[in-house]
Amino acid sequence: MKTKASILIYALTIMLLMFANSCSKDDTPIIEKETPKSIPVLTTADIKDITETTANTGGNITNDGGAAVTARGVCWGTNQTPTINDNKTSDGNGKGSFISNITNLTPNTTYYVRAYATNSEGTGYGNAISLTTNEKINAPTLSTAEITEVTEVSAVSGGNITDDGGATVSARGVCWSTEDNPTIEDNKTTDGTGAGTFSSTLSNLKSETTYYVRSYATNSGGTGYGSTMTFTTLPDNSFVDKRDNNIYKFVTIGKQTWMAENLKYLPSVVGPEKLSTTEAHYYVYDYKGTNVTEAKATENYKIYGVLYNWTAAMAGEEDSPYNPSGVQGICPDGWHLPSEAEWNELSNNLGKADVAGGKLKEAGTNHWLSPNKGATNESGFTALPGGHLEDDGQFWYIGEIGLWWTATQISVAHEGTTHNAWGVNLHNTKESIRIDFRSTYLVDGKSIRCVRD
Repeated sequence: MKTKASILIYALTIMLLMFANSCSKDDTPIIEKETPKSIPVLTTADIKDITETTANTGGNITNDGGAAVTARGVCWGTNQTPTINDNKTSDGNGKGSFISNITNLTPNTTYYVRAYATNSEGTGYGNAISLTTNEKINAPTLSTAEITEVTEVSAVSGGNITDDGGATVSARGVCWSTEDNPTIEDNKTTDGTGAGTFSSTLSNLKSETTYYVRSYATNSGGTGYGSTMTFTTLPDNSFVDKRDNNIYKFVTIGKQTWMAENLKYLPSVVGPEKLSTTEAHYYVYDYKGTNVTEAKATENYKIYGVLYNWTAAMAGEEDSPYNPSGVQGICPDGWHLPSEAEWNELSNNLGKADVAGGKLKEAGTNHWLSPNKGATNESGFTALPGGHLEDDGQFWYIGEIGLWWTATQISVAHEGTTHNAWGVNLHNTKESIRIDFRSTYLVDGKSIRCVRD
């Protein structure tokens, strides 16, 4: 049997043990074990949208290493393990995926790219990926074609693309303006794609206006231009003789359309002493040499044109009494040498021979000698007194008389000779027109007016 004393001792012992255990828990701190930090772990994104000088990539930070990512992006160089000491982008902070745009690359060059991420422990890198930039695309190289077929409102040009610059030519044509160095922001044509030659038609132009024209070609590298050409559109009611680019005004009288200037086509030239009924001879009043350039530089050529013998006028064709004559002769394409009947139609359209001359002659005395009787030029024909070369080998009557060939020769039955052809005569002292065969020998040099077909 336990005594009261023993029970008391036992209770005290239990109390002491509990007190000791309580003191141990309150006085001894609990120490947690710290996780070690590391550099970030990441991967490099695939590279896409590669051009000559740019590309797109990025990265994905899957582990920040236990510390905040303070910088991230991609770095690149031509070495296989680029670092942030090479070229780099800066694309924010924190973990996760990000996008990077690489710029200022060199065309046709191989680069190595790695994503990077930096925290307090250092910089981690993703896997290295290589890329090769595209070859440089230059604007095309080309030339501008000569300007042809100029009218009052149109012209033809074009170009030749000799180098496409390394990419397909997606647009080509010509551009034009009234200012030098036109661009595709001005007027332009669109004439297909690809390299090589092309033709362009300029339209909706203004008459008597000077234009500047350049060919152009566009590819992904930009737009290249040919050299600048210039031309001036024709006056209203005019055309160009393609043989020598002389420009002629024309006028419509009745149902006929006549040149309003004397013909100037001059393939060769001889002096007045050269006379022939079988060889084509071309003369310029008062010029006695054989140099075409010199002859064209004279005032008589510029004002009055060329004098032709019958053989030159007919250019190997048979004569014709018909209306229209059907004889092109020395006239430009689309025009013909008028017959005697066609000159008579012109005279009748202007009130017949007695007064038609005055209506045909240029008014005033700038070119016609006084009195230039009855001259009004109301027809717009603007006849000038270019004189002629007679069968005596002399030039005569400039300022006094204008003489023109017809395509109609005198028949043997009519006159008893084949050495004459019908001619047209206007005089400074008369308002009439004379259409006859008197003193119109085939060796003579006379002016020519052509009629449109």
